[in-house]
Amino acid sequence: MAIEDILMHDESLFSNINAFDPDYVPPNYNYRDSQMEGMALAIRPAIGGGQPSNLVVLGSCATGKTTAVKKVFELVEKNTTKVVCVYINCQIHTTKFGIFSQIYKKIFGHLPPETGVPFTRIYTKIMQYLQKEKKSLVLALDDVNYLFQGKVINKVFYDVLRAYEEFSGVKTSIFAILSDLEFRFAFDKNVTTVFIPNDVIFQPYSLSEIQSILTDRVNAGFFPNVISEEIIEEIAMYTYEKGDLRIGINLLRTCGNIAESEAAREITKEHLDKAIGSLVPIDLSQTLNSLNDTERALLDIIMDSEEIYTAGNLSELFKEEKGVSYATFNRTLEKLEFLRLIDTKFTGKGVRGNSREIIPRFTSNDYSKCRK
Repeated sequence: MAIEDILMHDESLFSNINAFDPDYVPPNYNYRDSQMEGMALAIRPAIGGGQPSNLVVLGSCATGKTTAVKKVFELVEKNTTKVVCVYINCQIHTTKFGIFSQIYKKIFGHLPPETGVPFTRIYTKIMQYLQKEKKSLVLALDDVNYLFQGKVINKVFYDVLRAYEEFSGVKTSIFAILSDLEFRFAFDKNVTTVFIPNDVIFQPYSLSEIQSILTDRVNAGFFPNVISEEIIEEIAMYTYEKGDLRIGINLLRTCGNIAESEAAREITKEHLDKAIGSLVPIDLSQTLNSLNDTERALLDIIMDSEEIYTAGNLSELFKEEKGVSYATFNRTLEKLEFLRLIDTKFTGKGVRGNSREIIPRFTSNDYSKCRK
């Protein structure tokens, strides 16, 4: 089919192509009730004029953290005017001024001037509003690890959580959303005294949960009978093996686009194979780029070897090469497993019957493509 025909073809398999967008929030959001309850319990005191709790919302990529927070914030704002809920993506807004500008926009309906107005005036106006209206602020900082550079994170957390010292009666809390297991240890002492969070943990989705979620997206995004249950099941299995729900959602969209370009009325196995072949390991690249030097060094050792290491052998090698302690090794290994970059399999062959084999979750070829 010619390019012009692809661009102008007016028949579509999609009833709502936006259902496959990264920021799409499904009307039916399943399998995260307990996590959303934990968030609601943290906010609930603020509805009655009390102090909301701080949270660390922790989970690997594509486990539903962002969607759950947005859903809870939506419910809060639907049921009370006593709480101002602000969600901020820290990959986009990385400065103190940028973050407080978004808070200002949420409260007053527009951004503050970018020049000519000192930060203290913006900050004061925000806090005076909360103080006068007797409203609490719950601030969700998504991918908060992006604020680590230049100690921005300490400045933001300090200004939000210690606002009550200057503005009597102001109540604030922070939901820190991330996948970094060592997050809380990056703070100054002045912050750790006020940021004492509870944890809300998002475990990876099971295979059946992934298949159910993808089926919901199919029903929301495609016309009936466009894609079979068998194809959905294959996409779900592939997604589960890769450990990232976004891959499955992206495959659905790509399959639809390929089928449309061929003027097909349904998605076939051939379309799925083409879609998988066109995938670029973008999500793997993003995860790898989030690793620190120690984590990357350990993963390099695992991926550069053709043998399967046991945890004991790997710890000795890592200690010899990098001079780290066993505690650091173990914590780093747990981080790699939490991010689903590796699996650990207990073999029962060790001295104490609990030896673990270290198994990568992706190929050396994929790793070479993503390694910088």
